[in-house]
Amino acid sequence: MSSPQRNTQTTDLVAVADAIRSHDRFLLTTHENPDGDALGSIVAMKLALEQLGKDAVLYLSGSVPLPHEYAFMPLHGLERTPPGDAAERVVVALDCATERRLGPDLGLLERAPLVVNVDHHHDNTRFGHVSLVVPDASSTGEILRDLFQELGVQLTPEIAEALYIGLVTDTGRFQYANTTPKALRLAAELVEAGADVHRVFQDVYENVAFAKIKLLARALERARVFEGGRIIVSDLERSDFDAAGAEEPFAEGIIDFLRAVEGTELVALIREPPTQNGPTRRVSLRTRAEGIDVSAIARKSGGGGHRQAAGFSSEDSTDEIIDFIRREFLEQAPGAS
Repeated sequence: MSSPQRNTQTTDLVAVADAIRSHDRFLLTTHENPDGDALGSIVAMKLALEQLGKDAVLYLSGSVPLPHEYAFMPLHGLERTPPGDAAERVVVALDCATERRLGPDLGLLERAPLVVNVDHHHDNTRFGHVSLVVPDASSTGEILRDLFQELGVQLTPEIAEALYIGLVTDTGRFQYANTTPKALRLAAELVEAGADVHRVFQDVYENVAFAKIKLLARALERARVFEGGRIIVSDLERSDFDAAGAEEPFAEGIIDFLRAVEGTELVALIREPPTQNGPTRRVSLRTRAEGIDVSAIARKSGGGGHRQAAGFSSEDSTDEIIDFIRREFLEQAPGAS
């Protein structure tokens, strides 16, 4: 007999598939500052809907440029402001744990005739009218593969590559703890369907702008150690981005260099968005320690994410944010005094 969780997921999968079958016009969106899984998911979903004869547009809130390493993806036609007919389209939110991460225009969801929420974050708020949330999935792309099978979508090379980008980036090139047997089997299926592994690797991991290297150097220089090396925090001010000639997406991935330090249990990268005025800072959190849940820390400041990778925004000063992170770490950390 199937477990209740499996029954729930199966029911949700069918409900989402039925919602897609019964509508024709869609608006596909994801979280601000998108990563590979976010962009791969909206691209794959658009291609799948078009294969089904549906009309779909891509929308991403804000004006922050897309990450340089994903410039090769077929994101032409991506809208940065809601299209005029947004209120007539079903909104499909992909890889987004909360409605707040979709951007400031929350009216987008209120105006939509239907909101479909597909995600793999364990703290997803189920904000959709219909939600398909699978916390043990390696990526949202993995969930979409199951959805496409339910819909009868053919796995073309273009769809396979978009899903593979989400899979390979969200598993850290198949090195993170979310690299399950299912994820590896899916990777093989996507490669067999035409995903170009070498091209994706070159474009995502070997196409780094020199300005990003300069920004990384600054972040490493500014790194500070707390709690005897258990915490490492670095911060990037607006002036650091200006000096490096870097845009905000160039900070993506920098935190992974800090996480690799021996003995570190929690890592934080605090940054001032270079294109935004005001005091707001964005904070990324990472951990390798089994007893630490950084998403719980992020939620206390209105953010969220995964147990090992999360983030939030704050109007506090850098020192206040560091004090908050240290307090929350010590509440969770095994052996903390």
